[in-house]
Amino acid sequence: MTMPLTDQITMIAPAAPIDRARFGFRAKCLQRLIRMDLPVPDSFALPALIVQAIAAGQPVDLSPLDRLFSDGDGLVSVRPSALMPEWGGPGTVLNVGINDDTHARLAQRIGKGNADAIYLSFVQSYAINIARLDPDMFAQDGDNALRDALRCYADEMDEPFPQDPRRQLAEVLRSMARAWDGPTARLLRQAKGAPPDAPLGLVVQQMALAMGPGLCGSGTIQFVDSVTGQSRITGRFRGQSYGKAIGIGAETLYLTQDQRGSALQDIAPEVFADLIRFGVAARERLREEMQIEFVISDSTVSLIDAVRVQRSSRASVAIAVALARDGVIPPEEAVMRVEPRALSELLHHQVDPRAPRQVLARGINASPGAATGKIVFSAAAAQAASARGEACVLARRETVPEDIRGMHASVAVLTERGGTTSHAAVIARGMGLPCIVGATGIAIDGRNRKLTVNGHSLREGDEITIDGSSGEVLLGAAAMLEPALDENFNQLLTWADSYRRMGVRANADTPEDARTARKFQAQGIGLCRTEHMFFDAERLPAMREMIFANRPEDRKLALDRILPMQRRDFIDLFEIMAGLPVTIRLFDPPLHEFLPHDREGLRELAESMDLPLSDVTRRVDALSEFNPMLGMRGVRLGITVPEIYDMQARAIFEATIEASRSGDAVVPEIMIPLVSAMREVELVKNRIDAVAAAVRNERRVDFTYRLGVMVETPRAALRAGDIAAHSAFLSFGTNDLTQMTYGLSRDDAGRFMGPYVTQGVYAEDPFHILDTDGVGELLLIGAERARTQKPDITISVCGEHGGNPESITFCHEAGFDYISCSPFRVPVARLAAAQAQIRMP
Repeated sequence: MTMPLTDQITMIAPAAPIDRARFGFRAKCLQRLIRMDLPVPDSFALPALIVQAIAAGQPVDLSPLDRLFSDGDGLVSVRPSALMPEWGGPGTVLNVGINDDTHARLAQRIGKGNADAIYLSFVQSYAINIARLDPDMFAQDGDNALRDALRCYADEMDEPFPQDPRRQLAEVLRSMARAWDGPTARLLRQAKGAPPDAPLGLVVQQMALAMGPGLCGSGTIQFVDSVTGQSRITGRFRGQSYGKAIGIGAETLYLTQDQRGSALQDIAPEVFADLIRFGVAARERLREEMQIEFVISDSTVSLIDAVRVQRSSRASVAIAVALARDGVIPPEEAVMRVEPRALSELLHHQVDPRAPRQVLARGINASPGAATGKIVFSAAAAQAASARGEACVLARRETVPEDIRGMHASVAVLTERGGTTSHAAVIARGMGLPCIVGATGIAIDGRNRKLTVNGHSLREGDEITIDGSSGEVLLGAAAMLEPALDENFNQLLTWADSYRRMGVRANADTPEDARTARKFQAQGIGLCRTEHMFFDAERLPAMREMIFANRPEDRKLALDRILPMQRRDFIDLFEIMAGLPVTIRLFDPPLHEFLPHDREGLRELAESMDLPLSDVTRRVDALSEFNPMLGMRGVRLGITVPEIYDMQARAIFEATIEASRSGDAVVPEIMIPLVSAMREVELVKNRIDAVAAAVRNERRVDFTYRLGVMVETPRAALRAGDIAAHSAFLSFGTNDLTQMTYGLSRDDAGRFMGPYVTQGVYAEDPFHILDTDGVGELLLIGAERARTQKPDITISVCGEHGGNPESITFCHEAGFDYISCSPFRVPVARLAAAQAQIRMP
């Protein structure tokens, strides 16, 4: 008994009840083309419910489709119609319905060669994809290929090739329905964002044959370049040769006039004009740039399908802006059509997707963009290469703070270990350097200056390309596309800012970072990590002298040498930001990071400080900790070695006075790191207030400042109400907060994160996308308790999650005042924040 579902097999007509949720994108698109009176062959849509029934082997009445075979020569195609085009589906099956009788009639009408080609193509497709026979058995070619294929099918199946068009169609529908539920198909579409139970519709369409008298052929046409997004007619047309007997030979024509060969525009200008007219209509009515699939039969055009043009990131921006400027869509919709992460690629050079590439290895795409350079294995070698004017790629097992100078001198970074929030990834994103971390299969031998990967052995000076957008390491130099910071980019972000409510600041440690932040229109600096300033070659000796000092007076003398340099740093930042807020985090890392740990480095340090090697070794050992990231760092260091914070506060206040004299008034924001108790804030606040009073008295100039806390420990989030009483702002440092909440090292998590996500232990890498259930709950608790204590307190996020679109949506919904991210992620954050606001009910 068949299922009573016949009323759901629907002919696609202007008034038919075709909705995308039931019938899929292709069915809905065809209906829109039909509504525009465009020449679409008769088509029927099978909803997902029917397809599921067919896949389950339930009998379904397919009689509504009989009319497609009613003219005796009717052939049909079957195409997938998923909810979203990017989810794909089983391959299209053409020429369903051909049999011996139809073949004979077609031979009389379009020639035996053409009829044989149509029949053979279907027999091969049916045998391989429907009957699941060995493809090698049906690879025949030549004059007797059709006869041999029919005989081979009969031998293998113990029955002749099916002659009933309705049986052929039923078997094709069943095969395609079951293919959608296969494990490989499920994995492929889930990788593209489809849910496990994603529905599939099918479209059965009358075939328009591309063979016969007059101009015949098939092709595709689109009206924008898929890489650049610029207006340009591209596509192909495969037509019969002209001046020859029908069915003998065929040629591929250019669409538009081209010196390289014949073009459809020249041979059939009326047909070409029809295609242009159809394309304009589709763009205006479908509100999208479409690629149109067409068939020409005796100079008559039929539109078989229309799909959204595949596009690069830069093309996506250009197309959305062009549609809005032309009034096809409103600016608000243009803002929503661009994936925020796509903007990252526009800020940097990119490997041209049209160019060949030889992939050496793949890793985590930690920082977007692409660059080519010679491999170097140390910061010193990178600086030497830069001094010679040579582009270099710094390759390390994993980077440490001392490598920052080498990263500045490099065009890209490659590490053997690490994850998306490892040291190399965070610093590279801040600098805008292409970076790949955790590269699979590579072994970096820094001592012997050698990199081994998949049978290749590369030495220092060999050239590679780092594609930080795809995570691919390429051999040699690759063809590049220039950054696309053009009028379209700026227009899109201008529209985004008009909708955005939440502020966007940048994490900036250097004047170069600050200038980049201003270029991308950040609304201030949300995090300046002052420790990076101490690794400068001029400051490191004084820093080490301070570390080895035994008395506060001696420590102060050493820090007094750094004070003018630190003051200059802050003056530069204040002047560049021109009155915009600048949040300066006080010194955070453990002191051992400023000391060498190898024998050679210790000996050099002993010589520079005129100390016995044994004294230096003992001091380094004394500073070592079992877990330095949970030891003497942040506010703990500021309380036990207060001279550091005193020096930094003085440098900030003196820089405030100097910068305010020559420009906009400066109100610095001073942030205390790694707080876990209210008393820590009280102690630091008292000393900073004392330094401020001293500077006011010395300079006889008044100024104001804001003191806040970086919430990085679970306890600080839970005690945010107490801490807020002494704070003007709270900024969640989600990198460390995630580490401490999970008990995970962000530098080591990459070793097992893949299997954890694959097996569903974690939905996503929590260092990449904010864990809204655990870490996010701490953010919500902290924000609520802080605002209960002080309603006007400023709440923000300044960890790497501040540049992640999904995490930005969470922060927006939580009502945070701003997020802060790496300068090169500011455009991403601006767009994501705007989209979060537009999505709000």
